[in-house]
Amino acid sequence: MPEIQIALKPTIGITAIASISPLGGSLQKTWESYLASKHLIKKELLGATSAWVASIPKKERLKIEEIRASNSKYDALDETVLYALSTCREAVKMAGWKSGDRFGINIGSSRGATGLFEKYHEEFIKTQNTSTLSSPTTTLGNIASWVSHDLGAQGPTISHSITCSTALHAVLNGIAWIKAGLTEKFLVGGSEAPLTPFTIAQMRALKIYSEQEDQYPSRAMDPNQKHNSMVLGEGASVACLESGISKKTLALIEGVGYATEPLEHNVSISSEAICFQKSMKMALGNLKPEDIDIVVMHAPGTLKGDSSELKAIERTFGKQLPALTGNKWMIGHTFGASGMLSVELAVLMLQHQQFIPVPFLQNAKKPNRINRVLVNAVGFGGNAVSIIVKRPGE
Repeated sequence: MPEIQIALKPTIGITAIASISPLGGSLQKTWESYLASKHLIKKELLGATSAWVASIPKKERLKIEEIRASNSKYDALDETVLYALSTCREAVKMAGWKSGDRFGINIGSSRGATGLFEKYHEEFIKTQNTSTLSSPTTTLGNIASWVSHDLGAQGPTISHSITCSTALHAVLNGIAWIKAGLTEKFLVGGSEAPLTPFTIAQMRALKIYSEQEDQYPSRAMDPNQKHNSMVLGEGASVACLESGISKKTLALIEGVGYATEPLEHNVSISSEAICFQKSMKMALGNLKPEDIDIVVMHAPGTLKGDSSELKAIERTFGKQLPALTGNKWMIGHTFGASGMLSVELAVLMLQHQQFIPVPFLQNAKKPNRINRVLVNAVGFGGNAVSIIVKRPGE
């Protein structure tokens, strides 16, 4: 069966991108953190559990608490919602969108209101009762709905969970609405606050969580790693998509691809990541392998996940292998937000014309120029998405 090719007409650009993560809360600070080339993972005590995690900085934590305190209705919201509010405010300000404008919103999450779920469940176990707001504050649609309320948006509001590829699926949704002519602007991304005892316990039960005690707690993308070394991080990242090209266009979306594959296991993909091979080939369309300068890998730090994605890249690009990079060795895996944080890295490399390498990869290829970057994401169940972003003038 021939590969599906998606024509991105009208041209769709990213006019703003914003995030809050262990890297910081602004594009400048995020780029500075990437240039420092140091991981931001620390061992923290979560309840009675000590684990490697990557948390947002104290300065950004204070901003989140300011948002919580700014409105009595926000006091009961989960951090996934507050992270999304913070990043979405910054993104629409950068794009020049105003309250009352008609734009769509699709902000998803893999886990949703993790912290509140655990709080309310503990309360229920102890008392057999729960708080009045336990249901509305833990529904999945809670994130996008509150963002829409906060921004005064007049367009469609969508939430979803497609595990770790949630944010890139939001991009696909935004593109589909714009291509259909239903709106010219869409705010897309993901938010995640998974640094809780139960979530850590779940990852440890899968035997994929890092117990490393060396220089790099996460060896994501290390072809020589001997043990699973996934670490969790927290944060949110969103982008403003618009039809056409303007002075504010940071990057163009040139190709998109998606695929799923039959499950071999509840949490894994095939040894050669067939879903990634299909999604990357769909995204490439008529582009040649040598047209792609960098691939930002999903690479969560698991032995099978990292190696299967690398094999898929090798099968797709052959001898024209692009430079490879990723950020989970530095900021951990932010689940539903991770794909957009990878897009942010891609956009920053395009803007600054500087490649951000993975420090423990020896003799890794570095691009001579950066015109196109392919970004991968995949979730439990083999739901892969690949997106190609390019420089506006390319």
